[in-house]
Amino acid sequence: MDVELFLAVDVSRSMQPFELEIQRRGYAAALTSDEVKAAIGGGMLGRIAITYVEWAGAGSQRVVVPWTLLESPEQAAQIAAQITANFDIALRRTSISGALDYAAQSIEDNAFDGLRRVIDVSGDGPNNMGDAVTNARDRVLARGMTINGLPLMTQDDSITSRYNIEDLDAYYTACVIGGSGAFVLPVTNWAEFEEAVQRKLVLEIASRPLPEQLWRAQSPTPYDCLIGEKIWERNQSLFAYP
Repeated sequence: MDVELFLAVDVSRSMQPFELEIQRRGYAAALTSDEVKAAIGGGMLGRIAITYVEWAGAGSQRVVVPWTLLESPEQAAQIAAQITANFDIALRRTSISGALDYAAQSIEDNAFDGLRRVIDVSGDGPNNMGDAVTNARDRVLARGMTINGLPLMTQDDSITSRYNIEDLDAYYTACVIGGSGAFVLPVTNWAEFEEAVQRKLVLEIASRPLPEQLWRAQSPTPYDCLIGEKIWERNQSLFAYP
């Protein structure tokens, strides 16, 4: 394989039902696009392995598409059909660390051998459950894998928005991503989602040089990578009932 690509997609309770549907349809459309087909075909071997897994709290991972060979338009269409076959409900909490550890082990255990191993993680908020995200990130990087991020900065006024942060792209850059060529591609409007996913997949599959406007891994600016846990604890105390 040119690449083993783990798509880790956030379905935490902060995601609205229409957002969950946009995500699945966006990934399905991107995977069947001419641009992604060309990126796969233009690789050294012309094939990749891919899995699509939805995640939320620690231990909450839902496999939608198991590890699958992708080297033809027909296979892309089959994967897209699997992604859009059902639209399941959201799950509780946000454990990026849990998703990263799960993804890394899944890559180690699959039957494929990729020249590159990439975890593509999306999310609309910081880690607030499980191990610290930086610990999980470092464990993944020690295995020689790359983590890229798709922070969903599409803020809404729902009750769960109190757990989000405004600079999620900076959080992902400083605390989540890493490895060779790692990058962050923020989404600020759901209308941009499909195009952003398509662009991100092309960069990951083709391993092209990164455009200057993308965030690179390991921001030099200090960042509190436990901000999600602190926001969760503060909200629990503020909104606790006797």
